[in-house]
Amino acid sequence: MSTPKDFTTGVGSDVRTSQRRVLFITRRTSAMVKRTDEEQVQTYPAALVRAALAFELLTIGLVLMSLFFNAPLEGIADPTNTPNPAKAPWYFLGLQEMLHYFPPVVAGVMIPAVLVAGLIVIPYFNVNIEADGMFVKDRARRLRIFYLAAPLLSVFLLYFDVYVALVPTLLVAGFMLLAAHSGPGSASSLRRYLASRAVSWWIMTWFLVELIVLTVVGTFFRGPGWSWVWPWRS
Repeated sequence: MSTPKDFTTGVGSDVRTSQRRVLFITRRTSAMVKRTDEEQVQTYPAALVRAALAFELLTIGLVLMSLFFNAPLEGIADPTNTPNPAKAPWYFLGLQEMLHYFPPVVAGVMIPAVLVAGLIVIPYFNVNIEADGMFVKDRARRLRIFYLAAPLLSVFLLYFDVYVALVPTLLVAGFMLLAAHSGPGSASSLRRYLASRAVSWWIMTWFLVELIVLTVVGTFFRGPGWSWVWPWRS
């Protein structure tokens, strides 16, 4: 014969603190759960109105730019007169700049494939979901990974003579070292800010800096034959 369960009763108004199977509610109390609701933002109208406003402002800005500034378009394409250098649109110039250093398979296939695969795979891993500072938790292990990954990436860029990508990489690595030796109690506001940045922030920052530098170099510093030229010299 099974042992009967111990059902107890009590008097109270909060079922969270008084977890009973049977609870008597007195006349002067109410059967309510005492909890605090988190702040919420409704999709409509709060989010949709902001998105619509941003879209309208962007459209107005583009219209004004098209009215007062001429688009930097060249003449009609002439197959008998190929421009030198033949540059891609500005949003592809970063990729074209990488093609100058790496073999086409590496710059045009492997690197974009790795980036896309990383964007697809990373969300399925438990990678700093709490968004804590990169070196706040498990500092010793993360420093070892950093000291291994940063030199390997630098040597890889140095081997292919990709100095325009090596300099931003070393710059970001320097700030990461500063963050590793900083903390929430640092005197400098910059060091406190860097110490609180998560690993995703550092990866995205490095990616954006590299993209901007490669695009700027491909746009303003490349001349005939994709040789290096200064933008203020013809």
